[in-house]
Amino acid sequence: DTAVVEMAEASGLQRLPAGVFAPLTASTYGSGELLRAALDAGARTIVFGVGGSATTDGGAGMPSALGARFLDADGEPVAPGGGGLADLASADLSDLDPRFASVECILASDVDNPLTGPKGAPAVYGPQKGASPDDVEALDTALAHYAKVLGEAVGVKAAENAAEPRAGAAGAV
Repeated sequence: DTAVVEMAEASGLQRLPAGVFAPLTASTYGSGELLRAALDAGARTIVFGVGGSATTDGGAGMPSALGARFLDADGEPVAPGGGGLADLASADLSDLDPRFASVECILASDVDNPLTGPKGAPAVYGPQKGASPDDVEALDTALAHYAKVLGEAVGVKAAENAAEPRAGAAGAV
């Protein structure tokens, strides 16, 4: 009843075409599909390894694959990737797969970077994912905005988690 899911297998740098990075648009959606497959297989515990990601989307692609919707001011889905989070107006979690709430998810990470700031995910890991200095600034701002919108959707726990060490692991997953 335990699944081990490696994020890099679906959302990792090795999945990008050689030399072609997508720092603003790479998504964790494929990792969400792996999590859903683990749920479908009956997993009650998921060990989620988060090294080597190609993404800086705050993990937004994963709940999207599990039924969540991240919407702009017009009620349309935001573009995938961290860049799209700048347009985020609301997070609709009403269709999130309810099975995920009953699963123990263990994050396997070896970093303690915060979500944003000089030691945050965009600043530290963005350049290895092809982010320019302007991209790093845009991603940092977008992730801070994402955390604020999630806080509005689920309460202060989202903001507290965003401020924790390790919140910046694997593109802030």
